[in-house]
Amino acid sequence: MLTLIDLNYLPAFLLVLIRIVSFIATVPVFSYQNIPTPFKIGISFFMSWVLIFTLDIPEIAMDLTYVLLIFKEVLIGIIIGLVAYLIITVVQIAGGFIDFQMGFAIANIVDPQTGAQSPVIGQYFNIFAILFLLAVDGHHLFINGIYYSFEVIALDQAIQLSDTNYIMAVVTLFNQLFLMAFQMAIPIVGGLFLVDVALGLIARTVPQLNVFVVGIPLKITVSLFLISMFVVIYINLVQSLFGYMTEMMEIFMRILGGG
Repeated sequence: MLTLIDLNYLPAFLLVLIRIVSFIATVPVFSYQNIPTPFKIGISFFMSWVLIFTLDIPEIAMDLTYVLLIFKEVLIGIIIGLVAYLIITVVQIAGGFIDFQMGFAIANIVDPQTGAQSPVIGQYFNIFAILFLLAVDGHHLFINGIYYSFEVIALDQAIQLSDTNYIMAVVTLFNQLFLMAFQMAIPIVGGLFLVDVALGLIARTVPQLNVFVVGIPLKITVSLFLISMFVVIYINLVQSLFGYMTEMMEIFMRILGGG
């Protein structure tokens, strides 16, 4: 029976803490730079403290094998969190496609959440996605996901690095990411393509008109109008995006666990 003073379970507690810290450092929302570091450390510690009394924790000796288990836990936490992070970046990829057609590709802004540069429209979509994620308790789903990972991949279990399913899962993931980004961007990009065609026809029929001066504000106006018209579609796409996120996290957990 695990008690508060049973130091035999300290190695297992450290492994749980390492996996959760690695997960918190990469998963969306929790890993953002505007989240204080003491909060990240504190929530990782208390989640580990709860899990150590909830799971069936084996006794693990601190020997040379324990070092390999530490690297395994770091790898598991980073992979699971990185899968979720890559999927949430679909909205920024779609925003990059739209910004390129709008002429905003050079006007990147600094994302305060990650500290990296991001497209303007991509940041706008990203805010929608994060708000939707919090509205449907997506951050609780992340916590449930890391708890589920301990049931699929035990602390003393070795991961299957020789499994060829890794390659197929990664290829499928990236294919689906670009497909979703294209689905989010195609209404705006398609509308701007028609605007470019119209401007080309005007340039041929009315050479005196400077289409470069007229085209930029026209494309911005049309883009903002189309974005306001297709907001409902974006919400549905983001909803399917989060469903795909949980599905891929479970797939990678089972691959790592050899299932």
